[in-house]
Amino acid sequence: MSIKVILFDFDGTIADTLDALVNITNRLAVEFGFKPLNPEEVPLVKTLTARQLIKKSGISIFKIPPLLKRVKLDLRQEIQRLSPIIGMKEALEQLKDEGNILGIVTTNSEENVRLFLNQHQMEELFSYLYSETTIFGKNKVLKKFMSQYNLTSEQVIYVGDEARDIESSKKAHIKVIAVSWGFNSPEALAKHNPDFLIHHPHELIETIRQI
Repeated sequence: MSIKVILFDFDGTIADTLDALVNITNRLAVEFGFKPLNPEEVPLVKTLTARQLIKKSGISIFKIPPLLKRVKLDLRQEIQRLSPIIGMKEALEQLKDEGNILGIVTTNSEENVRLFLNQHQMEELFSYLYSETTIFGKNKVLKKFMSQYNLTSEQVIYVGDEARDIESSKKAHIKVIAVSWGFNSPEALAKHNPDFLIHHPHELIETIRQI
C-alpha cells in the first residue's frame, strides 16, 4: 500500500510536552478536585489508559472538559519554550522529502500547535492541521478528517503515543504506528497490538517504507 497521508498526534509524539502537562495539571488539582501526581508516580501512570488515569485521579467526569480547556490555555504560555522530541524534526523532514504528505490530528488547540511549529520552523512540513477536543472519541475525529478531505482508510496511517491512539485508529480502520517516547510505556502500548511499535523517530522512516 502506498501511504498518501501520515497523520501525527502532537503532544508526546512530536512535541515533548509531558513534563509541562504534568506540572500544569498539578497546579490545577485543588481547583478541579483531583489528586496531584507525584514524580515517583509517573512510571505507573505511563502504564495506564486515559480511562484508568481518570479513575485513579478521582476527578469528576463533568469537570474534565473545563479542565482540558484550562490546561490548553496554560500550556499556551509555555508552548514556545518546549522542544520537539529529539530526532523528530529530522525524521519528518525526510518523510516529506520522500514524497509523503504529513498532517497533525490533535486534541490540543490549533493556536498552541501553530505557535510550537512556527517556533521550530516546522509548519511547512505539514499539509494538514486538524484540532478537535475529545477524550475517547478520536476515531470519530479521524473519520471526520478523512471524510472532509475525501481520504480512504487505506490512504492514511496514524502515529501516536497513547493506547487510545491505537484504539481509535483500529476503530477508524487505519494502520497505526505507536511510539514509545511519549505518554504510555512500551509495555502498555504493546498490549493494545499496534501495527508497529517504534522507539526512536528515525525508525519512522524505515517503517513507512515497509508499508
